[in-house]
Amino acid sequence: MSLLSSTTPSETSRKNGSATTAVIAIAAVIAMLYFGRAFLITLVTATIFAFLLEPPVSFFARFRLPRALASFLVCSIALLLVYLAGLGIYSQISGLLEDLPKYSDRINGLVDKVAVEFETFERNVYRTLVPKRIRDRDSAAQEAQAEQAAQAEQAAQRRNSNRKRVPAPVPLPTPIPEVRLQREPTQLYAFAYDYLSSFYEALLMASFVPFLVYFMLSWRDHIRRGFLQFFEGEERLVAGRSWQGVADMVRAYVVGNFMLGLLLSLATTLIFFGMHLPYPLLLGPLSAFLSLVPYVGLPLAVIPAIVGALMTYDVIAPFLVLSMSVAFLHLLALNLLYPQMVGSRVHLNPLVVTVALMFWGTVWGGFGLVLAIPVTAGIKAVCDNVEGLQRYGRFLGD
Repeated sequence: MSLLSSTTPSETSRKNGSATTAVIAIAAVIAMLYFGRAFLITLVTATIFAFLLEPPVSFFARFRLPRALASFLVCSIALLLVYLAGLGIYSQISGLLEDLPKYSDRINGLVDKVAVEFETFERNVYRTLVPKRIRDRDSAAQEAQAEQAAQAEQAAQRRNSNRKRVPAPVPLPTPIPEVRLQREPTQLYAFAYDYLSSFYEALLMASFVPFLVYFMLSWRDHIRRGFLQFFEGEERLVAGRSWQGVADMVRAYVVGNFMLGLLLSLATTLIFFGMHLPYPLLLGPLSAFLSLVPYVGLPLAVIPAIVGALMTYDVIAPFLVLSMSVAFLHLLALNLLYPQMVGSRVHLNPLVVTVALMFWGTVWGGFGLVLAIPVTAGIKAVCDNVEGLQRYGRFLGD
């Protein structure tokens, strides 16, 4: 029996306790992310906007403007741009809704035509693949079944005509219970209440975003100093580098995606103009920015092209041309432009991106798919600057 054992019972119990604590902590964090998703999504979104607007605020602060005034000016300009963009989108959507009844007959006719062509194709395939004797046997069986059904219906009609009609007994009047009428809400009020109640939480959280962004910008120096006071010595320098690394990564990712979306919007809008699709200024940018959604961008980008073609064409060829054009632009942007404009700044390997999309999409839904990559890249930026976490940063990286 050796005098020195590799592991003592106390060390084993301590390791088991550490593993149990880690599992409990991970479960608690996931539960917090899920049940607090509305608050956390709002906070993360406001933080991203604050990182994006920080350079313009610093630019105006160079002219000796108070930081609060510079923040207010930049936030006002940003809100004005958002308002103008929303006004343009609203005008396009309102025009589309007004013309929708005009296109409904065309769409219904095209759907019926496609259904007829599909039935014809199905019959031709049936005639080609199924031997003639089997087709004759099936048709004979169908005719026999139809004849039997007709004979059964005629027999039932004769029995009903020969049957003596017996007058039904007159039921005694039953007392009508007294019912107190209650006033029902109007249909418009009920619809508005149901619609707004479903989006109440999202609208409430979204209303905080402008205020959060303004206070994050105007109190940026105070927040940074207060955050760095939690660390001392070398750790304070590491925390400052991590802060700056996350900010640079978020700005590079969002600006790169936005510039890529603008290029795709220009190309897609020109294609839709050339194909004479209605509302190309709405459908083109919509298709372009939907193309940037990870993994599901291609089918989402094709939908606006199909919708515009349904309002214009009655044949299949333009649908194929539009779908192939959108797919070509998507693949070109994904394989050539995206690595240069976005991927070189994020440095996440494809496996991590896929798992991140699955995790954040499950926890935060559709917003998680949009925020998955910047949040994961921010975690990687922190790991790259913290010495004890650098191995995790290398694991997440490409």
